[in-house]
Amino acid sequence: MPTLYLIRHGETDFNVAQRLQGRYETSLNGRGRVQARESAAVLHGLFERDGHKAADYPYVSSPLQRARETMEILRAALGLGPAAYDVDARLAEIAYGEWEAHTLPEIQARNPDVLARRDRDKWDFRPPGGESYREVARRVGEWYATVTRDTVVVAHGGVARVLMANFRILPEEEATHADILHGGVYVFSGGAVTRYS
Repeated sequence: MPTLYLIRHGETDFNVAQRLQGRYETSLNGRGRVQARESAAVLHGLFERDGHKAADYPYVSSPLQRARETMEILRAALGLGPAAYDVDARLAEIAYGEWEAHTLPEIQARNPDVLARRDRDKWDFRPPGGESYREVARRVGEWYATVTRDTVVVAHGGVARVLMANFRILPEEEATHADILHGGVYVFSGGAVTRYS
């Protein structure tokens, strides 16, 4: 099984406001740009520890702007060409459909029962016009089946959560509640995940 060095994109103003982003396009804020550089320093340390160089790995990003911006800052900080990485749509964040750009309290105010339904089965719950974690797990699993080498990935909290479930690190429902830090480096290797920050 190839090792994944997965970095969650840096913070955005939507994250600060606790607005669901999903496929909504947002940019990193100042703190998010710092987090991207810090994740590069963590990666550099891990690569050096293991006798590798940053250029030894393929790099792939979600197509969403906040992930690509993180990847480009990270690569530049590692001394690599900022734009020389692949993009794969299967690494996009879970789609929240009509919920995107709204906060959970706003959603609750419009439909008082919907969040309780979601909490009863977060793995299979699908927001209106969005997708379930099960659907995300399927597409991310299809992407991982194409990975043949240890790879650096910049993606999203939802992607990290489904990888935890796909690799049986956490049960599906428990994985949906995992706390994934912005700019955190998550190393998926040997059926386990270790967070570095």
